[in-house]
This record gives sequence, structure tokens and C-alpha cells, in this order.
Amino acid sequence: MKTTSSHGLHHLHTASLCTPYLLLVPLGLLALLLALPSLGSSHARSQGLGVLCRGAAGTDGGGGYHSVAPTGADEKKASVVADADAETPPRPQPDLSLLVGVLTMPSRRERRDIVRMAYALQPPASAARVDVRFVFCNVTDPVDAALVAVEARRHGDIVVLDCAENMNDGKTHAYLSNVPRLFASSPYDYVMKTDDDTYLRVAALVEELRGKPRHDVYLGYGFPVGDDPMPFMHGMGYVVSWDVARWVSTNQDILRHNDTHGPEDLLLGKWLNIGGRGKNRYDLKPRMYDLNWFMDNFRPDTIAVHLLKDNRRWAATFKYFNVTAGINLSHLP
Repeated sequence: MKTTSSHGLHHLHTASLCTPYLLLVPLGLLALLLALPSLGSSHARSQGLGVLCRGAAGTDGGGGYHSVAPTGADEKKASVVADADAETPPRPQPDLSLLVGVLTMPSRRERRDIVRMAYALQPPASAARVDVRFVFCNVTDPVDAALVAVEARRHGDIVVLDCAENMNDGKTHAYLSNVPRLFASSPYDYVMKTDDDTYLRVAALVEELRGKPRHDVYLGYGFPVGDDPMPFMHGMGYVVSWDVARWVSTNQDILRHNDTHGPEDLLLGKWLNIGGRGKNRYDLKPRMYDLNWFMDNFRPDTIAVHLLKDNRRWAATFKYFNVTAGINLSHLP
């Protein structure tokens, strides 16, 4: 009350020092009415924040790329509703749902912006719910922490796992282990792990998944070893069904035997092989592949192309897949 009173007196001072204090009551009510709209909008924006693993059980991950509802679609629909009492037909349920986790590091902000554009400029996958999240371990650097917090507030597509940042020391296990808990309220049919140097064509992957089982699936670029055509999948990107991710999250033998240290994509195949999981395996070669040195091996039926380690390679990829077609830089508004 002391703050409110001094604020009211400051405005009343120019009129008269003898004005009765009762005038503060209507002024306080007016201030409250003015503040309510801004408080409401702040609350609405907060719903789009990314998931923080610690204490985030039961959340659905906030905002980010969502193929069912393109950016601004809901607002456009709302603007054309003239009658508040008119019945709105229910949105059709998607035939398939996919979570894409892009494993990255806090310092790679420019790369994440490129990858976001790569997803945002693609057409939505038909009758599918596809959500993309960028996955970190704990952000310990104070500069990175501040910038990642802003990024999460702006885009709503950040997932922070409770682990030390690493490449071959348990991050993939942490991701697959946390997904069933973090997204328990709205589970997916499939969970994907991919990297921030992979260009994934979402609609092509969805069409490949559409005719597949929803149980015990392990799909990607198969890596042959001896007589086994695909004991594990290449790390550029692979998909497991929800039940497989849930099995990884509850399998204590993996942690008991300290079996998360080493080449993580190979280790995932090892866990599944020992546990008899992921029996429905699908090799997507040659539609998933590494981009070669000369960048001349693109395929029109690509599902994912890997090794986009610099902006030059991303630019070549966008050009090949007509992402920039029709954009004339000299005539931009």
C-alpha cells in the first residue's frame, strides 16, 4: 500500500496538496483495470515456453514447430468467426504423431535458427501431428543460459535434460528416457532422434511411417555389421515407436551396467538387440544419406540428408529442394 499511496500522491501533487486521500481509491481501481490486460497476455505467452526437464513431468512441451497447425492458422480462423454462438466443427484427429528431437548444444544458436527455418518453410505433413524440439543437457554457462532462456521464450521449442552436455556419454539415453515422462499427457506414436546437421523432410518421413506398425519399431539408416544388415541405425536420425522409448526409460539394466558411455547410436542398437526390442526394423537407405564432398549427390526422394556442417552446405540444400525458389532479394519489401 505504501507504494500505491506514494504513486497516487505524486500525480495529485500538481493539482493540490489539500486534495482528500479518498481520491486515491478510484485512481487505484483505474490502475488495476489497466494492469489486468497486460497480466493476461503475459500468462498466455508463458504457455509457449520450452520444457525444462527438472520438474516438468506431465507437460506437453509448449510451442515450437507443429505440422498440424501452421503459424497463425488459429488466429486467422478466429478472425472470421462472426457469431460467437456458431458451432465450430472439431479439428480432425491426426492419423499419426511424431516427436522430432534435434540434439544440439547451447552455443549453436545460428545453426538452430537455420534448422528452424528449414522446418518452418516445409509444407505441413498431411493428417499428422509433428513437433520439433531442440534438446540440450544442463546449460551451465551464464551467457548461454541467458540467451537460451530468451530463445525458449521466443520459440517454445527447447528441452533441457538433467545431464552434463556430451556427445557420447549418455545424452541420447537421457533424451529417450525422459520423453515418456515429459510428454506423458500427450504421447506420440513415434519418437525421433536427429542432429542439427541433418535436413529432415518431414512430409516424406511421415508418408514412410504411415504404413508402418505403431509398435516395436526401429527405423533409420541401417548400419550393416557382418551378416546382420542393421544391428543399429546411423546417428543422422532414427525413429523408435513410443513403446520402445518407454522401454528404454524403464530399463534399469542399462544404467546398472553403465552402458551409456560410448558411441550412442551403436549402444541404442545394442540395448534393443539384448532386450529383444525394435523387431520391426526398416532401413531407409538410400533416401537417408550423407552429403558428399562435392555436394552433388542430392536425391529428389530424400527423407534426410546429413553432414550439413556449414552454411554453404545448408544453402546448397535449400537451393536443391527449392526452398528459396521465387524469392528475389532485389525486390523484397
